[in-house]
Amino acid sequence: MNYKHLLYFWVTAKAGGVMRAGEQLHTTPHTLSGQIKLLEDWLGHKLFKKAGRNLELTEDGRLALGYADQIFALGAELEAAVRASAAGGGAGSRVLEFKVGVADSVSKSIAYRLLEPALSIDEPVRLICSEGKFPDLLAQLALNRLDLVIADEPMSRRLSVRAFNHPLGGTAMSFFCTPALKAQLKGKFPQCLSGQPMLIPGTQASVRQQLEGWLTQHGVQPRIVGEFDDGALMTAFAREGRGVFIAPSVTEAETIQQFGVKVIGRSEELREEFYAVSVERRITHPCVVAITKAARGKLFG
Repeated sequence: MNYKHLLYFWVTAKAGGVMRAGEQLHTTPHTLSGQIKLLEDWLGHKLFKKAGRNLELTEDGRLALGYADQIFALGAELEAAVRASAAGGGAGSRVLEFKVGVADSVSKSIAYRLLEPALSIDEPVRLICSEGKFPDLLAQLALNRLDLVIADEPMSRRLSVRAFNHPLGGTAMSFFCTPALKAQLKGKFPQCLSGQPMLIPGTQASVRQQLEGWLTQHGVQPRIVGEFDDGALMTAFAREGRGVFIAPSVTEAETIQQFGVKVIGRSEELREEFYAVSVERRITHPCVVAITKAARGKLFG
């Protein structure tokens, strides 16, 4: 196989067309099309089909893209490993670069607890962590710019990203508020929430829909005073007594200590699940192995 032809196909598939791919590769669309045609002839199958003015991957094209993702991911790892070894004077001084994307709907406390084991493996690790919307992080994963994505939902099978969901575990949810606000609550939980101010996660959070259904199921009608995509901003409002909020039960002690709040109640019916998404079907990356082992055992087990 001519891997230059494969590279041209891979970049074109990622860019969504020969025009944009040509700009990235500093070559003409005509040249790109010709090189991809040679790859198709060699494989004996069409990899693209026309859809108006755009190109779409065929079934064979999607299959080829999955393998190309893995091939060029290994190429990037090879380059990084050799460069690190040369710069550091040998494999013994090599620092493992671990690039992780964390969905912004995951609380910072949970993200820390999930990622911390990666820094405890037997070799030196440099953790490069970025935050963003889950779909954007998956796009970075597909381009091999990330080794792992941490999220509170699994990757949809409808996406054309060759990656795999690795369940880490889940936690029930607890309800919190300041001592002053708790003193105003009347009755048992959860009916005591009716009419009280409440701060809820934004629509992108996986637990949002669960919460709305749970409130309806229990006949509870709080007064929603704010909804937040940023969990840190929500807890800032909650700390000032602006409303009741929810957070993972597994971080209950930390939430109480950090924000000076008290627990109103807990619900096993509300659960937040967490996933590691990687291009590996079978986990071999030492940092990901450490993360999944700790999450399934000590944290959520």
